[in-house]
Amino acid sequence: MLRSCLTFACLLLTGSMCPAGDWPQFRGPDGEGHSAETNLPLTWSETEHVAWKAELPGLGWSSPSIVGKQIWLTTATDEGHSLRVLCVDRDSGKVLHDVEVFHKDEPGNIHKKNSYASPTPLIEGNRVYLHYGMLGTACVSTSREILWTTVLKYNHRHGPAGSPVLFGDLLILNCDGTDVQYVVALDKLTGKEVWRTDREGKMAYATPLIVAVDGKPQLISPGGEWVQAYDPATGKEIWRVRYPGGYSVVPRPVVGHGLTFVSSSYDSATLYAIRLGGEGDVTDSHVAWKLSKGAPHNPSTLLVGDELYVVSDKGILTCLDAKSGEQHYQERLGGNFSASPLFADGRIYLLDEDGKCTVIAPGKEYRVLAENQLPGRTLASISTADGALFLRTDTALYRLQK
Repeated sequence: MLRSCLTFACLLLTGSMCPAGDWPQFRGPDGEGHSAETNLPLTWSETEHVAWKAELPGLGWSSPSIVGKQIWLTTATDEGHSLRVLCVDRDSGKVLHDVEVFHKDEPGNIHKKNSYASPTPLIEGNRVYLHYGMLGTACVSTSREILWTTVLKYNHRHGPAGSPVLFGDLLILNCDGTDVQYVVALDKLTGKEVWRTDREGKMAYATPLIVAVDGKPQLISPGGEWVQAYDPATGKEIWRVRYPGGYSVVPRPVVGHGLTFVSSSYDSATLYAIRLGGEGDVTDSHVAWKLSKGAPHNPSTLLVGDELYVVSDKGILTCLDAKSGEQHYQERLGGNFSASPLFADGRIYLLDEDGKCTVIAPGKEYRVLAENQLPGRTLASISTADGALFLRTDTALYRLQK
């Protein structure tokens, strides 16, 4: 069994190696929050190490996706009636494209921690894939042309959240509503449905992860009450683990040491370490260990070497031995958290919801390297490219650079 790695993830995503320095999807090339960038800033403020600041229209919590000189984000204006995609120049911060993808007369309600534009765009070649939950899914070209649109029917109740993934010619999405729950694969060139796998459970908002297990790809897809693994080519279920009562699941899985780490989210979050390689219902046989105190509802976990870093929504940081679940330390960061942690340039970046980013050293002992503050709300995860950090607030996108 193999840990998912940047090379394998890039091969699944594009059929070729990802260009160095790109950040094409939620949580980066490997989907697990790791960056190969170096010479990144350790400290910043509104007046320090800001290469540029781009004011953004509307509100969206999608993270920046970056390929080449283009940064793509989604946003919603007019109280969610206009669902838009923005393209920002990586070097200057100039908004190059501002395109309305969907217009909705009744966009519905959203949770106070959500937006109508929270799923992160996925870039492959000259195409950008966009998902606004039940409000619409689309593909646009990097020159701003809308190539196709479709609407997937399900009631997500609190607004859109889970981001798309690619496997070969398939665009795969979790659609876990209050009414129906399913995973669907669309033809990435046309938007037409290729396969759909229904599942039982509750509403959820997670982004799946494609990994290699015994040399074969598996789509690890958390939903309400269950996490399942599927063959991404066909949608056939391989294994499942139940976390009774878990719903509104948000964190994206991470994988390493023959384990995958998933959270049951609300109401009382439990983090599960699940051994890979099983078949069928492996709830009783493949759960290696659990963490209840300090498990996350929204932030994804971060695996660096043998250590697993877990940030709860209430700002409790726990460092664990990934293989055994043994706790190395647990510290209170303060603040509330939704963004997922980032490992880059040998550091771990932890961004809370109020613009404060705590930077720590990896390892078994808690060591704070810096604390940085920007104005505004910050629920989107940090992205990296071109020797810089790209951090989104509720009003602006920052390029942070030495």
